[in-house]
Amino acid sequence: MSEVHYSGNPGLDGMLHKTNLSFDKLLSALLSLAEDASRCVLDLYAKAGEVAVSQKSDSSPVTEADHALHRLICQALQQLTPAIPILSEESTLEQLIGRRDWPVCWMIDPLDGTREFIDGTGEFTINIALIVDSEAVLGLIAAPNRAHVDVGVPSWGARRFPLSDRTDGEPLRTRPLDCNEALTLSASVRHRAERVQVMMNRLSPLAQGARRLNAGSALKFCDLLSGDADVYPRTSPCYEWDLAAGDALVRAAGGSVTTLEGEPIRYNRWDSLKAPQFVAAADPTINYVALLRDPDL
Repeated sequence: MSEVHYSGNPGLDGMLHKTNLSFDKLLSALLSLAEDASRCVLDLYAKAGEVAVSQKSDSSPVTEADHALHRLICQALQQLTPAIPILSEESTLEQLIGRRDWPVCWMIDPLDGTREFIDGTGEFTINIALIVDSEAVLGLIAAPNRAHVDVGVPSWGARRFPLSDRTDGEPLRTRPLDCNEALTLSASVRHRAERVQVMMNRLSPLAQGARRLNAGSALKFCDLLSGDADVYPRTSPCYEWDLAAGDALVRAAGGSVTTLEGEPIRYNRWDSLKAPQFVAAADPTINYVALLRDPDL
């Protein structure tokens, strides 16, 4: 990979200065980490029926793949930036003591789509975000079964890199809404059909109707980045680590991510790590929020 032109992001610039890292070195290290983590999860996925599964306190499943990726990613990030704490879905409560006092942290979901891993759909991702002063200033989503990793920094842009080939990557840019075609709404197959249909009905007048595109985990953000979807509204519960990397990536690629009140997303500021309801849009000029803001959703 040749040297990458980097135009500054204030939050990331401060982190690079304090850690004596160049952007090129950081990007190269993160791509190597994404490749190692993807290889690890694909090896485990090949024998998913043998991977131990247990339940968390909230009844969501967790597997040895979640724990293995957590260990691998945390070790690599600690070596790369030893002074920056890590907030992971698999962190213990003790490891998160005082987290709201962290001005900078890594926020990771080692295996986003654990149910998809267990069910054998292959629609899981590895999510890594850098949070500075409550804002996601860098996002990485690796899609092992699609063989690519997306990296984005608002003001620098977003690029898609092959997992096994260190090329310069392909620039990513979200698409403007084509009013002469059907609007494409990204959703999970697990999202309630009636809720998704209500949202599609509300958005249909913006274009020639609306269609649903199902994707698991953070792949819904990847579909916005690649021009396969127009909007990803989320009105069902999720956590900040499910959102942070996709938030940075969509904004880096020219889109927008806001709460249903139209406000930017802020991270690691509250006692709960549950994310607010949000709308990720490929075309930031479309006021999706006005059509979707409804407590009944």
